[in-house]
Amino acid sequence: MAHPATQARFLMPYVAYYRVSTLKQGESGLGLEAQQAAVQAYVPDPAAIVATFQEIESGKNNGRPELAKAVAECRRLGATLLVAKLDRMSRDAAYILRLDVPLWPWTCPSSTP
Repeated sequence: MAHPATQARFLMPYVAYYRVSTLKQGESGLGLEAQQAAVQAYVPDPAAIVATFQEIESGKNNGRPELAKAVAECRRLGATLLVAKLDRMSRDAAYILRLDVPLWPWTCPSSTP
């Protein structure tokens, strides 16, 4: 029988959020591809990802429209916000804590130094 935490991963809905800082990163796809691979590695059933949002914006700017939409969708659906790395959300820890949505920052083991 699977561990309860593993079972929970199969049952909960997720909203994926991807962010790159520069237009060059966004156009190359390199930053986004790595984040998408990390999220896909974590979520065993792709159907569990009920919405996806991405944007090209600095992590220092907390006024990001796609992040606001992702948070609103989490609240609407009772979903967990899933990001490849916590720094994709913001560089401001207090801002992250004020989001008031379930958050799961997943770091793919192969992407960490």
